[in-house]
Amino acid sequence: MARQTRQQRRARRAQSQPALAGGPPVRPPARPTANGGEEPRREPRPEAEERHAPGSGAAHFVQEAWAELKKVEWPSQHALVSGTAVVLVACLIVGFYLWLNDELWKYVVQHVLLR
Repeated sequence: MARQTRQQRRARRAQSQPALAGGPPVRPPARPTANGGEEPRREPRPEAEERHAPGSGAAHFVQEAWAELKKVEWPSQHALVSGTAVVLVACLIVGFYLWLNDELWKYVVQHVLLR
């Protein structure tokens, strides 16, 4: 299909304008398809349901979980040790900060606000 010129687009828009302002919007005309007919309307298809034998839910879950675990790229021992060390150091730093903040506010409440 050849591209439309600006003049053709303006003419098409002028034809599709509703006669009265505030009226219902005009539905655009159906686009032609390759075989010359109108574009077919798509109806929603019912989704296919997977059927499993009763009690097979747990077995199916274990199979899928095992398949996903095979895809995981497990860390090396060095990466695991260094990652654990980073987490422990971060926990110590945050814990010390929270303890210090708690002591500061305890002093403020006991000696400043309650006097």
